[in-house]
Amino acid sequence: METILVVEDDKYINEMLEQLLKLNGYKVVLAYSGTEGLLLYKENIDLVLLDLMLPGKNGEEVIQEMKSMIDLPIIVMSAIGDIDKKIDLFKLGADDYVIKPFSNDELLARINVHLRKNKAIVKRTNILKYKDIEIDIDKYMVTCNNKIVNLTKYEFLILKCLMEHSDRVVTKSILFDIVWGDFISADDNTLNVHISKIRNKLKLCSNGKDYIETIWSVGYKMKSEN
Repeated sequence: METILVVEDDKYINEMLEQLLKLNGYKVVLAYSGTEGLLLYKENIDLVLLDLMLPGKNGEEVIQEMKSMIDLPIIVMSAIGDIDKKIDLFKLGADDYVIKPFSNDELLARINVHLRKNKAIVKRTNILKYKDIEIDIDKYMVTCNNKIVNLTKYEFLILKCLMEHSDRVVTKSILFDIVWGDFISADDNTLNVHISKIRNKLKLCSNGKDYIETIWSVGYKMKSEN
């Protein structure tokens, strides 16, 4: 089930959109300001519906910051129909633009198109995303905060495994099995050293952020918060 983040300061419109989207099978996260929208913009979001006239950070600022974090579809909702305004927003990274008041059927159709397009892109390029980390499996390449992270074979496989199961703890035995293929080639110390190196390399690209959480005596997982 896809999750849609609605960033809209009008309580009535927010609740109307929440009801509409839930009736059509989507999970919904609501934000009432640009700042709140950015805080809620995480890896579990699939698409954003964004009002322009927001308290705190305005719509233009929100688009720029969201796109610098994770490149997800953003549909702008605004009463402003000026063509130059639309062009400016597309240049900032907006994916679509609907004018208020809009048809519910049209909005749902646009949401569906962008979700299908985004799924096709991810499937075609075989990319894993978690916060501002991306793994291009086909190219064997990792980026963090738009910077290339040079990982060894085992470091790459460990991070890939953790990101593929980012909603749960990955036990040491699973990592040994997936990364090394048996229990003889590696031990706890070997795994700890590799995790430490991955952490340090990611920190260098992200102003010291730590993305991996240690679950003592069990394994590791991707941190849900930083």
